[in-house]
Amino acid sequence: MKKKVSLIGLTGTNGAGKGEVAAFFRKKGYAYFSLSDLIRDELKKKGKQTSRDNLIQMGNRLREKFGPDILARLVMKKIMGKAVIDSIRNPKEIEYLRMQKNFILLAIDSHVELRYERVKKRGRAESASTLQEFIEKEAEEMTNRKKAQQLRNCMRLADFKIDNNDTLESLYQKLEKLL
Repeated sequence: MKKKVSLIGLTGTNGAGKGEVAAFFRKKGYAYFSLSDLIRDELKKKGKQTSRDNLIQMGNRLREKFGPDILARLVMKKIMGKAVIDSIRNPKEIEYLRMQKNFILLAIDSHVELRYERVKKRGRAESASTLQEFIEKEAEEMTNRKKAQQLRNCMRLADFKIDNNDTLESLYQKLEKLL
């Protein structure tokens, strides 16, 4: 990265390692924020489980009601200083974040089978008990609907793409090179 970066956005597929990338930047002094955490908070307020299905539906409802960049607008109200922003899933969120000073977007991806195995180990309510269900659930995040998740489109807008198909050490080496 040639420019001074104070905001790092993370997008990418489920189980690709966005959380590990965020942990790396936290160790480098960046505060951590997740757009999914904003949705989780909303689900808790409504007494709903934070399953993957509910996260997708609530995120889409919020985008429908308040605009596709609502989560980015809300998170920026919380940020002061250097920050890493996880779980970016709509191009309008990226558009809003690009208006902020010194923002870059990283896309994290890895092979679907590897991601499925990682997700199974996390122990979250993922709404997919087989690889096929995992693939089908992911398709819901790849829409082109303006006020829904558009994960593939977000990944195309990234300044840098990181393939995370190897060890954690390898991932950290790639991130060090990026810095």
